[in-house]
Amino acid sequence: MKANGPFVSTQRAISRRKFLRGTGILLALPMLDAMTPAFAAVAKKAAADMTPGGKPRRMLGICNNLGLLPDQFFPKQAGRDYQLSPYLETLKEHRNDFTVFSGVSHPDVDGGHPADNCFLTAAPHPGSGGFRNTISLDQYIAERIGHLSRFPSLTLGVNVQQGQRSLSWTGSGVLIPCEEKAADVFRRMFLQGSKEEMEAQMRKLEMGQSILDAVAGQAKDLQRNVGTRDRDRLDQYFTSVRDLEERMKMSREWETKPKPKVSASVPLDPASPKAYMEKVRLMYDMARLAFETDSTRSISLLLDSVNSPAIDIDEVKITDGYHNLSHHGKSQAKLDQLKAIDQWHMKLLAEFFTHLKSVREDGETLLDRTMIVYGSNLGNANTHVTTNLPTIFAGGGFKHGQHLAFDTEHNYPLPNLFVSMLQRMGLETDKFASATGTMRGLQMA
Repeated sequence: MKANGPFVSTQRAISRRKFLRGTGILLALPMLDAMTPAFAAVAKKAAADMTPGGKPRRMLGICNNLGLLPDQFFPKQAGRDYQLSPYLETLKEHRNDFTVFSGVSHPDVDGGHPADNCFLTAAPHPGSGGFRNTISLDQYIAERIGHLSRFPSLTLGVNVQQGQRSLSWTGSGVLIPCEEKAADVFRRMFLQGSKEEMEAQMRKLEMGQSILDAVAGQAKDLQRNVGTRDRDRLDQYFTSVRDLEERMKMSREWETKPKPKVSASVPLDPASPKAYMEKVRLMYDMARLAFETDSTRSISLLLDSVNSPAIDIDEVKITDGYHNLSHHGKSQAKLDQLKAIDQWHMKLLAEFFTHLKSVREDGETLLDRTMIVYGSNLGNANTHVTTNLPTIFAGGGFKHGQHLAFDTEHNYPLPNLFVSMLQRMGLETDKFASATGTMRGLQMA
């Protein structure tokens, strides 16, 4: 009998249920810290392509999901001689270290607030029924070079609505929860666990290995009873099993290596979500320490302003929740409060840039080695539009100091920036999500 479709055998029919029983265990494995694809050959080339000296490059994606007041953020002139806007004036010390974009957005990413989940994925129509996200930029990087550091990636957040929002998504569209406590992030990165804790982690890895052994055995039994097409699919499956085995081997190696030592102490997390800005500062500190110690090369940070109350800042008394303020309706009192909040965001970003520039790595600053994209899923939170996104791109070895102004009515695809970033990481690709190429006007230094 000739096989004429998937899961049809030349000897006897194999039900889809039975086949999935042989492979479903693998799909149900928990995600471990070092369980990212091996791609050994690609990773080796990526490591070699980072710079002639093989120095690492890094990426940080930051989304403030209530954005910034457009008239205070965007410069009025394009090019290198643009006049700094009120918000960018706060960053003037770093003018030549960043590029500001206008007229950019993610094509077909609409839906208002749900679009924050697509800030690093650019998956279309997040507010539609049956929406399924795609892989985020940070996880795309982690899948390819994540094994070069102790943590393939870090997913951080401030005041995040857990289970609903994240910037990090797997290749199968599964949300990766944000870590919100800086103290926990610090402990994971720098405090060595006890012998018992290390042994417990090793047992988890060994258990994962035994599950893979069982699944592979079941699949091999199935291989004798399927047609040619299904046999090819099983060959692909065996390849993925081997990749997982390699990843767990890497994970075991990291478990036995001492963690780096830092002079900083465990941070004290604010108890109240009102201490929003202090939480942001602490997460910037964790990102800097992670990059400085090469603990990871890929980080996402979601600043969940939608889920934040009336926050505490100096200078101005905040009288309402962050979200309610964003719907200002041109109320001057609300606008004044929003301006004060936005200026604090710029102040902390400037402080972060300063700290990165104070760290030297083989003759360059840490900012030179780190690409930072800071922006929002909303171009204007007052109207929920997802076009003309306020975006700053800093560091990473590019020629900065300019305002790249695109058409604010017919936007240029922001995913093109992601392709430029991936190529700067040493990854050979000309595609990501809805990108049409690399970022026009952006040049490597």
